[in-house]
Amino acid sequence: MMNKCEGIVIRATDYGESNKIVTIYSREAGKIAAMARGAKKPSSRLASVSQLFTYGYFLIQGGRGLGTMQQAEMISSFRSIREDIFKTAYASYVVDLLDKGTGEKESNPFLFELVYQTLHYINEDFDPDIVTNIFEMKMLSVLGLYPEMNHCAICANTEAQFGFSIKENGLICHQCFEKDPHFFPLSQNAVKLLRLFYFFDIGRLGSISVKPETKKELKEVISLYYDEYSGLYLKSKRFLDQLDILKDQL
Repeated sequence: MMNKCEGIVIRATDYGESNKIVTIYSREAGKIAAMARGAKKPSSRLASVSQLFTYGYFLIQGGRGLGTMQQAEMISSFRSIREDIFKTAYASYVVDLLDKGTGEKESNPFLFELVYQTLHYINEDFDPDIVTNIFEMKMLSVLGLYPEMNHCAICANTEAQFGFSIKENGLICHQCFEKDPHFFPLSQNAVKLLRLFYFFDIGRLGSISVKPETKKELKEVISLYYDEYSGLYLKSKRFLDQLDILKDQL
């Protein structure tokens, strides 16, 4: 059986002397794996299309289990990402989170569009911290996590100063701060952005400028939440954090 799909390479692993096993996140069928025979040889027609982040059309032979990539047509290599170590680090974390957070062949066109838009924005010089934070907030529902972002998780107040409570799984208002002595204090700008990232359509993202101190708040609270609830501990995230420290020192 031959299947044609639109997809993005989210993992590529060497296999034997000349082959690669390529994991593609596709619009039609979610995550699928395929053997790209001979793809490690520079002369192979599959060499360029089996690279990480490649966006294109892939012709895969086979039904269940590991298919075989017969041919592919590249739409974009996201070249700007490949040529910049910082962009590569952000994009690697994004596809790693997608890979570890999804099962095989679970169709989710919304998620395909999300990862495509995220890589596109990183490639096009949008602020990678903000784009990655949006991706992280959007991935929560995919992971089965639903923080309360509409109102106070304790008393349902909607008009208040808010902080974030890991224990209560969402925003808490100033009247309830004492109920969680370990709540995470946030500027109201950070609260607004967290809500925006969680609810809005990433395809509508325009130019967005966020102060460094607000970005720090966002990163810390999202990282804390993932550490507490996701069960994912990704090397790509640790590497990104190390690069961030290096970037601050430059």
